[in-house]
Amino acid sequence: MIRVEKVTKDYTVGQTVVHALRGVSLEIEKGEFISIAGPSGSGKTTLLNLIGCLDKATSGEIYIAEEAVSSKDRKELALLRRKRLGFVFQSFNLIPVLNAYENVSFALSLLGINGSELRERTYGILGEVGLGGMEARLPGELSGGQQQRVAVARALIKEPDVVLADEPTANLDSDTGRDILDLMAALNEKHGTTFVFSTHDRMVMDFAQRLVRLHDGEITSDERRGS
Repeated sequence: MIRVEKVTKDYTVGQTVVHALRGVSLEIEKGEFISIAGPSGSGKTTLLNLIGCLDKATSGEIYIAEEAVSSKDRKELALLRRKRLGFVFQSFNLIPVLNAYENVSFALSLLGINGSELRERTYGILGEVGLGGMEARLPGELSGGQQQRVAVARALIKEPDVVLADEPTANLDSDTGRDILDLMAALNEKHGTTFVFSTHDRMVMDFAQRLVRLHDGEITSDERRGS
């Protein structure tokens, strides 16, 4: 599903070049539930952003479903993100003036899906994540855990190949964070969607079926734990 080949990413800060990633290679199969872990500055969020086509590598190549990312222009990358990728962020990134139903259904409307199919899929996924009956609530009327459930529903409603989750439990207490991880694991098993997390949260690391550790922009270990 995802292939990362000898990827580097450099940033220039003043007169200094920061080597965020140093020749990273990684393959992620369809249906995996994988955490990319490491301390602040290890390169984990940089790697997630590159896989998510939110940034471009300095060198190397990333393939998503055998499509090379580097050859695509901005419009092609936007289409790839829209069709194949879902995103869950630590800050939820919900639109505050839209209710839960509208935040989730908006992702479908961008794909040209409207009418009864949009309504059925939106109500269906909100029910799956435990928010049935809360469709009309604004983000400010929901708890942090409920807002993250809206974000998960928004990511999954497009039926993406991959969901990328950047520190999804960072703004949640431990019990709520575990509930969100339980939810995503159940959805991973039900739909076969690939989940890729960046995290420094031990609970997320322990939850993962596969744990890839980064340090100073290099992979230091890759542990598969099975299902």
